[in-house]
Amino acid sequence: MAVKLLTDSATDISAEEAEELGITMFPMTITFGEEEYLDGVNLFPQDFYNKLASNKELPKTSQVNEYTFEGAFERLTANGDEVVAITISSRLSGTYNGACNAAEKFNGKVYVIDSLSATVGERHLCTCALELIKAGKSAKEIAMALEEAKKKLKVFAMIDTLKYLKLGGRLSGAEAVLGTLLSIKPVVEIIDGEVKNIGKVMGFNKAIGFLNDKIKELGVDYDMPHAYIFSGNDETNIKKYMSASSHLFEEGTPAYCLGGTIGTHIGPGAVGVAFFAK
Repeated sequence: MAVKLLTDSATDISAEEAEELGITMFPMTITFGEEEYLDGVNLFPQDFYNKLASNKELPKTSQVNEYTFEGAFERLTANGDEVVAITISSRLSGTYNGACNAAEKFNGKVYVIDSLSATVGERHLCTCALELIKAGKSAKEIAMALEEAKKKLKVFAMIDTLKYLKLGGRLSGAEAVLGTLLSIKPVVEIIDGEVKNIGKVMGFNKAIGFLNDKIKELGVDYDMPHAYIFSGNDETNIKKYMSASSHLFEEGTPAYCLGGTIGTHIGPGAVGVAFFAK
């Protein structure tokens, strides 16, 4: 009996990576006007950011539904295997609830984990799950370990442009204009599964300094899997951040591009990191 891992595209794991790692991954749906796309299937990060820049309204994202999960669980458990499913935070999407409802029909063979996170934070939990699967742990043991691990999981980001906060209704037009003139950069953290503003700093370099000070206060648990750095499709900003945070993270820390699920809300240019705190 084996343990299979399932997740959603909010992890920003590419379809190719998922196949290589043996992960079953379901794409979130992203809709621009009348055009509907599957995140990471027929809408890749570069295409997403191009469309985001050329549209006056934010795209809409849709959850993975219960019916889709049920079909996957049935297929993956057909030969007696167990399943661990890791989803985007239940505070950000109904995907977790859909997975839980579907899992109830499989008599304890499916364990659903609410990551209370997204993007590379959710990816971190997938990395932990894969290591535990490789170590021969049962689905129940893996689920218990992930529930503990996620208590230490931290995700911070610096938002580079206020445009998408304004489009999403999180800032008024006047606040966005003034903030842009002053080069205000919000710093956010995923807290209890929700994205919350923890600071507003003037200028990119000062915002990065503020973000890194928060990380230093918490301390990085180097016994856990690697930290992951991410950006909103901006190589220049990610290089600046990696240089500024070299004292915090090991050389070769992986960097990933945000996909459409989270990129919709914070836009291009954002940089951030996910790690396990001490």
